[in-house]
Amino acid sequence: MSIYYLTFEALSSNYTETVVLVTGGTGFLGAVLIKRLIVAGVSVRATKRETSAIPAELTGLPGLQWVNADVNDFFALEDAFKGVTKVYHCAALISYRVADKKRLITVNVEGTANMVSLALEHQVRLLHVSSIAAVGQAKNNNEATEGDLWEYGPDQSGYAIAKYEAEMEVWRGIAEGLDGVIVNPALVIGPSARATDSGTSGSIFALLRRGLNFYPDGAVGLIDVDDVAKIMIALMDNPAITGQRFLLSNVNMAHKELLARCSVYLDRAAPTYRATPFMLSLAWRAAKFFSLFTGQRPLLTREAARAASRKLRFSNQKVVAATGITFKPIDDTLREICTELLTTQ
Repeated sequence: MSIYYLTFEALSSNYTETVVLVTGGTGFLGAVLIKRLIVAGVSVRATKRETSAIPAELTGLPGLQWVNADVNDFFALEDAFKGVTKVYHCAALISYRVADKKRLITVNVEGTANMVSLALEHQVRLLHVSSIAAVGQAKNNNEATEGDLWEYGPDQSGYAIAKYEAEMEVWRGIAEGLDGVIVNPALVIGPSARATDSGTSGSIFALLRRGLNFYPDGAVGLIDVDDVAKIMIALMDNPAITGQRFLLSNVNMAHKELLARCSVYLDRAAPTYRATPFMLSLAWRAAKFFSLFTGQRPLLTREAARAASRKLRFSNQKVVAATGITFKPIDDTLREICTELLTTQ
């Protein structure tokens, strides 16, 4: 079966082939997940917004169908659910811009509510991609686990609030009988990550490539995008796993160490100056100021600057026990990212 595009009329006909549905198929994680599923011989129906372009690496793949179905369009989604037995909900808006808070709620919360309602209606298994932003911080400098509860507070970003409330929609569905699983990835990295959106992994490496010479005090969990896709498939394919959430993280690493390792692969000196919270507050304001002249979104925002100062550590014990995953060496991923940056920029 060659790649083709299905209209809603075609989906509404007597379509009998069983397929797996992936929302957000044109995104960073969605694209990698689709390729893995197709290689495994799975028929995939992928959703995209009407204005989104299909990535070049996803053209010409056998067993892949595309439909225009925004997560906020309930009736378009309902057509996409026809003949589906499993759904990977990857579609989401990632932003650390205060101005995007309302849109974050609309896409992430209301869109997920639609997905949950349709999964219940069609009695399909749902795997929802949440975020570590929806996980509570551990006490006493311990690694955060699936049991640490998230709490509202003035320092929570709009993105964190939206991802937490989206996850609550999934738990609502589980309470109503949904066969559902939630994954909370740490910072997902890989050479195909875009460098255009503030707060995403791509922006971090892009800043370093442009000559960043400061490192923030914080630390973060890291995981290769391919490992995330592998884990998602393993969890989805295990029917005994339901009504649970899983933290997905390979290693915990200080930003200073992360930037130093990447600097080696970029053949440049490592950042030597510590960026204090005060300096970061000046930096995001400067980035916002210059964005007014360039017309581009700033690569550093207030909320991203706050996140960079947090020392976050995450446990992967539960997901390792459940899947037996052997993580890709993180330095291999960093080398691939930096090689891509040197080649394309």
